[in-house]
Parts: sequence; structure tokens; C-alpha cells
Amino acid sequence: MARASRDVRQEVERLRREIEHHNYRYYVLDDPLVSDAEYDTLFRRLEQLEAEHPELASPDSPTQRVGAMPLEKFETVRHRHPMLSLNNIATREEMAEFDARIRKFLNLERVEYVGEPKIDGVAVELVYEDGVLTTGSTRGDGVVGENVTPNIRTIRSVPLRLQRGPKPVPELLEVRGEVYLPIEAFRRLNREREEAGQPVFANPRNAAAGSLKQLDPRVTASRPLALVCHGVGEARGVKLSRHWEALEAFQCWGLRPVPRTRVLDSLDAAG
Repeated sequence: MARASRDVRQEVERLRREIEHHNYRYYVLDDPLVSDAEYDTLFRRLEQLEAEHPELASPDSPTQRVGAMPLEKFETVRHRHPMLSLNNIATREEMAEFDARIRKFLNLERVEYVGEPKIDGVAVELVYEDGVLTTGSTRGDGVVGENVTPNIRTIRSVPLRLQRGPKPVPELLEVRGEVYLPIEAFRRLNREREEAGQPVFANPRNAAAGSLKQLDPRVTASRPLALVCHGVGEARGVKLSRHWEALEAFQCWGLRPVPRTRVLDSLDAAG
């Protein structure tokens, strides 16, 4: 089999960049630029070229999202930094007490906060090394989680390689986020299961957890999971001095922050 020419290599790289850009527009920005048919044409052309030239195979190609064989069990992953859980606040009085503690600790009269909706899904950590996704794991007990990398790779809103833009791509990036099932997708999935005579899921969180923790990545790939990112465990090689700066960097890198997140000049603005 003849080795790929320079023109073929360039076409493959162009197709990979173009397809990932369309994935970002569709799954992250919810603003597609091409029709499904046009997207499928690009994808099939890339599949064809990679089949004709196996030496061009790359694990971060869009065609390799679903490729792993079923697992016998999940391996464990120790997080570099603990994935801590959040405390709940039930009343405005508790919120005011929290604000007072923070202002006292920082010795400031006023403190800006970042407010974001709580997405009820499965807490995960994604690790990127030199911009390439290397590990995806569940929170577990906060110290040790399960390695679900093959399943994470099937989620279309997860970039296999970070986009390059105004913010430099870190040497190492640990992203914390939530894998979830959007409400309409959850309802559609349950309708399909009911019509097939299969048990339905009790709620979107259970559906997300059950879908992410499949030993066969092909099952996960068939479920319309999504990812939102809300925090950083570590970012090596790039300076992120404020939480809001990290959220802006996510968008630059092709990661999706929680929708409707905003800066609050006080906790009273949270509503």
C-alpha cells in the first residue's frame, strides 16, 4: 500500500480540524454552521482516507471517539488534587453568614462571586497533557475515582484535543466538570427504552451515571450525554489567577462552561 502523499496528509489534518470545529459549534455553542448531511460527508471522507492510509491513524482523530473494546472492569485513578464536594446553603440567613465569613477571611468590604446553575449529573475530571485528552475519571470518593476514559471520549462535547487560541494551551490541565443528560434527551431516551420494552430511568442523573459507567463504550456512545466544566484542579504552563478567567479560558480551548454563569457583585444578586 502506497504511503500517503503530502496532499493527503494535509487533507486529513484539515478534515480533522474542520470536524472538531463543527463538533464545537454544535455541541458546545449550540450554533451549527453546516447541515447534518454536510457534516456526514466530511466525516465519511476522513474515514475513507484513514482506512486507505492506516499510517495516518491518530487517537485524537474524530473517527476514534468510539473504538475501545468492552472492559471487564474499570481501573482506579488517584486524583492529583482531591475533588472536594460542595456544602449546601438552605436559607438566606446561611448565605449571609457565609458571605460574612468570606469577607472576614479576605479582609474585604465587598466580594465578587461567580454564580452558576447546579447541573445534576456525574462529577468527572478530565486530564489534558500538551492539549491532548489522556484521562477521564469519575470523582469517586474525591481521592480515587474510576477510569472511564474510553466512555468520556465518546461524548461529542468533549474535545479530544484542546483548541488553540488567545490563551496558551497548558502543559497539563485538570478540568473538573459534570457529565449529564439534558432533559429533552432524557425524555427521548426513556421513550425509546419504553417502546423497546426496556426499564426506564428514574431521573436524568441516574441515566447519566448508568450511561457513563457502561463497560462497553459503544453503549455510552449511543446515549446523548453532554459535559459542562466548572473548575480546575491544576493548570501547568498557563496563569489562571481568577475563577472567571478559567471559565473564559475553557471557551477558548473548546470546553463548555455551565450555561448562564455570571459574575455577581454580591450574593444578593444571586436572586
